[in-house]
Amino acid sequence: MTPDWHPPAASGPLDATVTLPGSKSLTNRFLVLAALATETSRLRRPLRSRDTELMAQALRRLGAGVDDATSANALSPDWIITPASLRGGDVDCGLAGTVMRFLPPVAALSDGPVTFDGDPHARVRPMAAIIDALRDLGVRIEDEGRGTLPFVVHGEGSVRGGRVVLDASASSQFVSALLLAGPRFDEGVTVVHDGPPVPSVPHIEMTVEALRDAGAEVDDSEPNVWRVEPGELLPLDVTVEPDLSNAAPFLAAAAVTGGAVRVPDWPQHTTQAGDHIRAVLDEMGADVVLDGQALTVAGDGPPSGIDVDLHEAAELTPVVAALAACADGPSIIRGVGHIRGHETDRIAALAAELTAFGVGVTEREDGLRIDPAPLRPTTFHTYADHRMVMAGAVLSLAGGAVIEDPGTVAKTLPGFVDLWETMLGTAG
Repeated sequence: MTPDWHPPAASGPLDATVTLPGSKSLTNRFLVLAALATETSRLRRPLRSRDTELMAQALRRLGAGVDDATSANALSPDWIITPASLRGGDVDCGLAGTVMRFLPPVAALSDGPVTFDGDPHARVRPMAAIIDALRDLGVRIEDEGRGTLPFVVHGEGSVRGGRVVLDASASSQFVSALLLAGPRFDEGVTVVHDGPPVPSVPHIEMTVEALRDAGAEVDDSEPNVWRVEPGELLPLDVTVEPDLSNAAPFLAAAAVTGGAVRVPDWPQHTTQAGDHIRAVLDEMGADVVLDGQALTVAGDGPPSGIDVDLHEAAELTPVVAALAACADGPSIIRGVGHIRGHETDRIAALAAELTAFGVGVTEREDGLRIDPAPLRPTTFHTYADHRMVMAGAVLSLAGGAVIEDPGTVAKTLPGFVDLWETMLGTAG
């Protein structure tokens, strides 16, 4: 654990521009596709964080080359990805859902056993859906019946592929995992979801768009069915969009403290679920403007309470919950029951931490009801969860907070603390 963090207070309205590195979700999808492509690829402005470095290291262990390249962009060097014959090895997933779920189908294409394990918290994250789906496609996996890490995928150089039915209601990553490797399966893959609604569908749309960028033929015309034809994947030369979910706490700061925060290079069209923060902030009373250069959010008075379904963008829940705690009336967050299986049980963690700050919280099966009250400074526990660090930072703007283990935010944004303190330095 890293030392506690005492975020500085804002001395007045903000006037800040916050430039963010690339999207974690896009970076890791592009890395996988590039490793399975026919020739060398280049990722420009990739995110360099624990999750993406774990993905890069895992692909290296499986035989691909992932190397730094000089870049005119100071945020991060480019990555050059060189495909190679896949081999067995050991994969450290850390706490990265994209690594533990995207790579087992890739490992099934290797010529030997691949062992998957990760952090202690990772061993409780649900994996049965992808393990069972791969078994249905003829892949041998040893997990001693756990349906979680650790497990071994016995690669035999190829996967038959074909039609597979699974329940992806715990995570859209199960669908994306099969689609990303699907072009390399002998028969391609048809993934059929059978169960409650799939959460975070924009992430599947992101996967489909990334596959098409790499030349794959994908049919997503039928609800809950995705078909990827077998075929070669073309090399990529892509610039990764800024991570819009990582932008959420900075934009929320404008709503809480007043003034304005700008995020450059916000895309006009995107499959990132984090783009939903624009609608949330608008409904909570902030002034939200997207032009050709940046997204600007300005606040004037406390945020308004909100009744919002975040099923499609559940990763925003911690920041939206913190905003709701600072609002002028009660809020309800719905549709996010699946985040109980993320880095921690985020619903229970948010309920515990907001209650400790004096906020009225009712924990619901699929979300939270939040009744604002005067906040009392206390320690905000983060549960080894990067999104909880971001929520604590937003909450500290209104009530003061000591944030436990801020270093865990390096999972998706290693420079978060410096960016936050620099932003607050613009207040006055």
